[in-house]
Amino acid sequence: MTETNIYDASVDQNAKDAYFTASQSQLIWTRFKKQKAAMFGAWVLVILILSGLFAPFLTPYDPTISGRDKDYMNGAPTIPQFCDDNGCSLRPFIYGVERTRSIETNFRWVTEVNTDDRRYVQFFVQGSTYTLAGISFSTHLFGLDEGFIHLFGTDSTGKDIFSRTFHAINTSLAVGTIGVFIAFVLALIIGGISGYYGGWIDSVIQMVTDAVRTIPAIPLFMALAAFIPDTWSAEERFFFISIILGFIGWPTLARRVRTHLLTERNQEYVLAAQLCGASSGHVIRKHLLPSFTSYIIVDLVISFPYMVLSETALSFIGLGLKDPVNSLGVMLQNVTSADVLLNYQWYFIPVIFFIVLVMAFVFVGDGLRDAADPYGDTKK
Repeated sequence: MTETNIYDASVDQNAKDAYFTASQSQLIWTRFKKQKAAMFGAWVLVILILSGLFAPFLTPYDPTISGRDKDYMNGAPTIPQFCDDNGCSLRPFIYGVERTRSIETNFRWVTEVNTDDRRYVQFFVQGSTYTLAGISFSTHLFGLDEGFIHLFGTDSTGKDIFSRTFHAINTSLAVGTIGVFIAFVLALIIGGISGYYGGWIDSVIQMVTDAVRTIPAIPLFMALAAFIPDTWSAEERFFFISIILGFIGWPTLARRVRTHLLTERNQEYVLAAQLCGASSGHVIRKHLLPSFTSYIIVDLVISFPYMVLSETALSFIGLGLKDPVNSLGVMLQNVTSADVLLNYQWYFIPVIFFIVLVMAFVFVGDGLRDAADPYGDTKK
């Protein structure tokens, strides 16, 4: 046997040893990396999450009314450029704008671009104060020494849509995270008890589950909205919406947990654990739940876009979050008028981010489902 064959045999043996000694998470990650769509979705998701978390630093202005540009309301996006009729520059710049009104415009305010007024983009500029991880900062990634820059334009009050969009992503993801966590914990507890014990306990729990599933979300939120005090702050309304979404989102996952436990509870490995004196909680937590991790992971990831969709829909119809909170649903309230559709198309830019966010979660969820399937390699 040549040295090359010996080396190849050693490599194959090491690969086999690594496969058989790898943990479940390592195996899932190895399979997940082979799926290009899932990896692409994961990178997009990571970028969006980090953009939301560091939105105060990445965006130039405060997304609330205090950071508005009163001289550029419903303003079109200002795109930085390097060259114009006056020559080129190594630093990106935008043009200054002026608001004028005259008899020619029926005395309405009109914004005019002054191509002779170059305003250069600065990096790591000082601006409004914000808090990250409990520490106050005032440095922003980019901005202008004088005036405003609006990459996505402004809304009817002069607020920067670029700043609002990234803060909205953070808010919508936070609502989804809290809602999914509550729904996930309730589903594991309720579904686990129902599937493991069965009998009359299962019957009672299933009646409660069916009752929760039949509750229509929109009428429920309409009723709850009538009882929300007007004195509630934006933060209180935020947590209230998150908790309610969590409390009505657990039945689907609970049913899947129950179905699997009903099938697995009579398996030999479960009976062996019971004969060894393991408690019911230990059997469920250490033996039954790990046996269908793939389904839990998929439902957990897929639940995120549904939570975000729910928050967006409720805020869109005025039953969820409201100004001054920036969420994707709140921002989409502005795109319902024909005037926006015809004249202010940049209002639809947050819609693109919303679609990308949901699709990224779907790609990652599908990839995790296939990666967590222990028989996934044998099916191909």
